Amino acid sequence: MIAVERFPALSRDAHGPVTASATSVTAGAPPYQEGWRSSKMRPRHLEREALVYVRQSSPHQMAEHGESLARQYALRDRAAALGWPASNVVVIDDDLGLSGRGSEDRRGFQRLLADVAQDRVGLVLALEMSRLARNSREWHNLFDLCAVRDTLLADDDGIYDPGDINDRLILGMKGIMSEMELHVMRGRLERGRRNKAQRGELFHSVPWGYVLLPDGTVVLDPDEQVRATVRRLFDTFQTLGSAYSLLRDLRRHDVKLPKRDGSGQLVWRLATRTIVSTALHHPLYAGAYSWGRRQTQTHVDPTGRMTHSRWHCPPAEWTVLLHDRVPAYITWN
Repeated sequence: MIAVERFPALSRDAHGPVTASATSVTAGAPPYQEGWRSSKMRPRHLEREALVYVRQSSPHQMAEHGESLARQYALRDRAAALGWPASNVVVIDDDLGLSGRGSEDRRGFQRLLADVAQDRVGLVLALEMSRLARNSREWHNLFDLCAVRDTLLADDDGIYDPGDINDRLILGMKGIMSEMELHVMRGRLERGRRNKAQRGELFHSVPWGYVLLPDGTVVLDPDEQVRATVRRLFDTFQTLGSAYSLLRDLRRHDVKLPKRDGSGQLVWRLATRTIVSTALHHPLYAGAYSWGRRQTQTHVDPTGRMTHSRWHCPPAEWTVLLHDRVPAYITWN
């Protein structure tokens, strides 16, 4: 049977039976006490730093899930209870608001890897192993590096020695579960978005000339000048026949194009090729609801770094296309 040293209520000697810890967490008592000590810890671990890794996946989670954030910062107390002096406990919270799916943009995670590689770290603490990484490649890279440098890992369940085959099995399972959990959550959200889109009700924003009401209804902009500008744009394009000629005409006559900011106030902008081209290709102006007009492709460069690119698909390949769903400025044909 595989055994992991768990805390706070129980401690397990590497070669002995499970016994009740000498202290327990009670009302008014410090959250982490002597019972958190582990037989896997050696003096060489305590001579190096204990790194506390703190991460929330998005700014929304940081605002709404304050208790989780507080628990992560409280891991400093756990490091102290395990025997690390306060001067040797380092909190890495550079990755707040970032997903754990990759490490390229996570400066804090890269810093953690660098410190472990330089043999500065005796223990890495995270509230859950999924805080460290949510893809198997990054996760296995971390605990393989910890095994080489004899660095322990700890989460809310226990302390792990990546150099021990049994602990490696548990760490590997935790990594797979974290990645699977991410895929399950993403799939659930994507199915919900797709179902709403198939009803023609999924709107994140609407192009200028339209207004999205609080109940999700899309209507023509109430400002007559805005509506007149949209009609002028399409009428002029019908006459001139090209986006470049249209842009020159708008610039020549100093026609500004409207946009509503986050508070709903009108802002008039200089016409640009991107603004004009986007308007000419947007199906909503013809009264059609669409979703899935762009596809994403992942590329891997020679260094192994992954990048993503997006391109527009022809209408026949759009995921959802529903005609006559909103008031139109032009006909579909």
